[in-house]
Amino acid sequence: MALHAQHGTAMVGFCGHRKRQVRVLASATATLTRSVPHFGRASELPKRTVSSPSPPAPLAFELVKGNLVRFSSDAQSKNVPTAVLVHGILGSRRNLHSFAHMIVEGFPSWQVMLVDLRCHGESSVASGGLPAVGPHTVQTAAKDVLALLRQQRLFPHMLVGHSFGGKVVMSMAQQFGAQLPRPVQTWVLDTLPGEVRAGGPGRADHPADLIAALRRIPLPIADRNGVMDYLTQSGFSLPVARWVLTNLRPDLGGVGLRWTFDLEGIAEMYDSYEQTCMWGLLQQPPQGLAVDFVRAERSNFRWEGGIADSIQALGHRVHLLRDAGHWVHADNPGGLFDIMGSSFGVVDLHLERAQEGSRRR
Repeated sequence: MALHAQHGTAMVGFCGHRKRQVRVLASATATLTRSVPHFGRASELPKRTVSSPSPPAPLAFELVKGNLVRFSSDAQSKNVPTAVLVHGILGSRRNLHSFAHMIVEGFPSWQVMLVDLRCHGESSVASGGLPAVGPHTVQTAAKDVLALLRQQRLFPHMLVGHSFGGKVVMSMAQQFGAQLPRPVQTWVLDTLPGEVRAGGPGRADHPADLIAALRRIPLPIADRNGVMDYLTQSGFSLPVARWVLTNLRPDLGGVGLRWTFDLEGIAEMYDSYEQTCMWGLLQQPPQGLAVDFVRAERSNFRWEGGIADSIQALGHRVHLLRDAGHWVHADNPGGLFDIMGSSFGVVDLHLERAQEGSRRR
């Protein structure tokens, strides 16, 4: 599970208050490719990704492999097409685990890399990971994933990011420069490219409010019930309060409980997310990059005001996922699989029946 701003506003073409008008690039469509290329080389990943002098943070990750990958030779495995799935704020790679398995069941020649971003999951200091050097931003989170791919000698064909992770994968693409060494398909799941601000009524379960509330809880925490009562009395929904409790673990000192994530770093990351504008990437994408957005039917975002039209005018696509809220991969995984499926190729016919069963669940 990952949280996202409710009723956030996006400013089309107004990034950083510079009032840049979104320019429709007539050649944008011509620069996009949606074919499935061969797997590239890790040496083709950018050597320098951001101007920050801080080193990339080591990330916890796992590879979910299709059957044809698991039983292939070492030589064959070097050419395996790989998708990278990136979770949202306050989430972890486990949020996308089921959807990753759905992908490799339908496309057994693929493998999926799941990562825990800095300050999250098993990459956090609280869970035994190494400290990440600040600043903690969308850009440095993207730099971390690029460094991991280079370390693992992988060049992905596909980048998939949910919520905060959507801006991370767009930043990864942006850090490549003007031209990609191989075509890359990027999927942005229910987030907007521009600055996002809280606004309007209905701020229930807003991530900025939740982060602030969690930071006010003194550590170590005596018991889970006290946290549950505090969150529900503070106006957070029962499902969110229950989910928060899954992120508690016994304190290493043996007294009470602590969070499995690094809240101070996460607060900085979320501030960066709200301010980060990726319209520039959409206006001038690297050659070989295709960007598709998935908009949830019950999205927490304000997609009105021509945002989808502006994205499509720049040569990218926006898909509407019916019967889904912000957590698209959990609310309607089958529908999301159908939207994204053509990017992976032809679904394995032997697994089609099993795939249909997964979609009904």
